[in-house]
Amino acid sequence: MDDFGHRTGAALVLGASGGLGLVTARMLIERGSNVALTYFRSAGKLDPLLEQAKASGRTAAAWQLDLTDAAQTAEVVAQVAADSGGIHTLVYAAGPHIPMRHLSRITPEDFKSQMIDDAVGFFHAAHAALPHLRACEGNIVAITTAATTRFPIRDGLSSAPKAAVEALIRGIAAEEGRFGIRANCVGPGMTTDGMADRLIKSGDLDQNALDITRANIPLRRFGDAEDIAEAVCFLASDRADFISGQKLDIDGGYGV
Repeated sequence: MDDFGHRTGAALVLGASGGLGLVTARMLIERGSNVALTYFRSAGKLDPLLEQAKASGRTAAAWQLDLTDAAQTAEVVAQVAADSGGIHTLVYAAGPHIPMRHLSRITPEDFKSQMIDDAVGFFHAAHAALPHLRACEGNIVAITTAATTRFPIRDGLSSAPKAAVEALIRGIAAEEGRFGIRANCVGPGMTTDGMADRLIKSGDLDQNALDITRANIPLRRFGDAEDIAEAVCFLASDRADFISGQKLDIDGGYGV
């Protein structure tokens, strides 16, 4: 499958060192895209992707980026566009580890910090990328959460900022469509990679909680990073060229 071989420029994957970002970036390379990859701390995780791109005849570069820094974000986005000959897709796969807590146990400081890290960080990147996306009628795909469709208990720190990201995506779709820009979301449910994997390892989800979660999913199983990456790559491709302002939940039916 060569969905992106004809595209000029690169796909900029924010948070490419995370569980979902890594697999999404790998799939973009496999389907013909040049990539630019950002990380916050784990630069070494991107080495296999850089090698994969080189072996595939694609270009790839990695950038350290703190999305809460608007000036740095704008600088990195501009440099990626200059080095890559444009940006055809912005993939938002970033986000810190989020502990599961009841809303009553979340401090205002923690809530504010999470909104800045996630929703404000996304806005910094989208704002900087829009001129470059306009130039090539590009698109944005934000990885959010299925929890904005059906709320899981103790998931407020994740779902509230992601709901803001989804509102921004709808706004971008409405306002930027006249420039040929599409904007969509992918909402992961419970997966064996990414945030869910960290929650299991941290003990926020014990075996009993996992059993209850699985029972609430009509397919009675968890997804994986490839499921999410497939949805991202589809929405970023020309196969979805009349889809904008939408959210595709990849959740095994959890939200029905």
